[in-house]
Amino acid sequence: MVVDRRALWLGGTLVVAIIAVIAGRSTDDASARAAPGMRPAARAHEAAPGGAAAATPPPLELNLEVLGRARGQPNDRGRNPFTFRPKPAPPPPPLPPRPTNQSVVGPVAPMVPAGPPPPPLITLKFIGTMQKADGTKFAILSDGKGPIVGKEGEEIAGRYKIWKIGLESIELSYIDGRGRQTIRLSGQ
Repeated sequence: MVVDRRALWLGGTLVVAIIAVIAGRSTDDASARAAPGMRPAARAHEAAPGGAAAATPPPLELNLEVLGRARGQPNDRGRNPFTFRPKPAPPPPPLPPRPTNQSVVGPVAPMVPAGPPPPPLITLKFIGTMQKADGTKFAILSDGKGPIVGKEGEEIAGRYKIWKIGLESIELSYIDGRGRQTIRLSGQ
């Protein structure tokens, strides 16, 4: 195996550079842990030339002008990026005051229904379709008792009329046309 001298020299230089960077960082970290919060100039006064600790620490610098300045008010947006809750709903508007005298309001009219109630839902299940050779399509339905077969426009079970037969649904109504609904192939 032939080793290229340039590649070997470049690899060795890279290893030495990485070791130097790691060693430099570890000494900076050790001095930062020894005196956190002190400036590098203050750390220099920390140790005496003989290696002994200094008897008096350097004086701390206080900026009293900063304490006297007016502070801004915090934003009252109600947002906290560390909470994941929906925004609360606004309070409902206040209700109007109720009159104390009934004669001011007047008599209350009884509620009248808007019309006749809707017909009950059709309870047939759409099972499937079949087609004759001439193209006539038939729908197969079930009322729970047995199958019911019918084609478009035909009355079935003496109560219902088939309006349209689709691929996956059928349109039915009562014979008089009320309660028209679509029933899917999977049932109601």
